[in-house]
Amino acid sequence: MRAKIIYVVTAAVLVFYFGLVGSRGLLLIRHGTLLTVAFGVSVLVLPVIGVWFLWKNTQFVRRANALAAELEAEGGLPVDELVRTPAGRIDRDSADAVFARRREETEDTPDDWRCWFRLAVAYQDARDTPRARKAMQRAIALHGPRRAESSPSGG
Repeated sequence: MRAKIIYVVTAAVLVFYFGLVGSRGLLLIRHGTLLTVAFGVSVLVLPVIGVWFLWKNTQFVRRANALAAELEAEGGLPVDELVRTPAGRIDRDSADAVFARRREETEDTPDDWRCWFRLAVAYQDARDTPRARKAMQRAIALHGPRRAESSPSGG
């Protein structure tokens, strides 16, 4: 829950910032000189990119959370079996061992989104965020056709 609150607050701050930057870009454009119009247009590009990036990340998080909820309902969420240091950090050897099992599971059934989801969690536990994100994107893509069939608006 704490992560959701932090995400929402950060997103709200970013939207406020995008609005502020966008208004400054419009002010520059209204000034009317060639230089201020060019600079104003270039300033407007930043909020557009920022809003797009925030939207894509929000979609990713929502889809990953939907997969987690579905997997939890099935009883298939990965169990936290990781050894932790006295400070609470994940032991690297423990994370590597779990990762090896998850990788083998995914190699055995590469078309199962559940395996890719669990692999993404293992990557994250091993502190490999870029690969965790790619594995989660793969899980979302594999789950995609079923999501359309079981969507609330579909029946």
